[in-house]
Amino acid sequence: MKKLILFSVILLGVFIALSYAQGAKTKVILLISEQNIEGPQSAWWASEVDLSATEAAIARRLIAQGYEVLEPSSLTQIIKQRPAFRMLALSEQESVKLGNLSKADYVILGRAVASAGANVPQSSMRSCFANVTAKLIKVKDAKVVAYLDASGNSAHMDVITGGREALSSTGDNLADKLIEALSKEGGK
Repeated sequence: MKKLILFSVILLGVFIALSYAQGAKTKVILLISEQNIEGPQSAWWASEVDLSATEAAIARRLIAQGYEVLEPSSLTQIIKQRPAFRMLALSEQESVKLGNLSKADYVILGRAVASAGANVPQSSMRSCFANVTAKLIKVKDAKVVAYLDASGNSAHMDVITGGREALSSTGDNLADKLIEALSKEGGK
């Protein structure tokens, strides 16, 4: 009887451990500064703004794939306690510290820039382009897992809106590469 009870307790423990391991999501922090056409460079951690257009597109895709994207609001207290986290050009070292303090598994550190091109022939629309470069950093050992880049474009009558659309497209393109890199790392 004691063996049956012991076996049942061990089996229950294994079951609980496995279900917890499967339910644990990989936590990611997005730290991509962004500069739209004719606008200043901005970043949510350096000001009181929300995720950028690039980050919002990436977050949407990562969440759909089962990753947990840590929201700026959940990191506000950590950022307020350390002035070094308020820098627009956050260093790799500081981004890893932020990742450790927030218990993230990965940090995505990068920069996205949109620019306007020429007018679309026989139209009042302007071509808009965006590029992003990013590093996928594993917080546990502070190693860069992948260097990534992506681009996007748009045509719009308003260059600011066109730039935002191009940045969003860039985020979608980068998200595919991030998901592939995270999958290779076993980060899900």
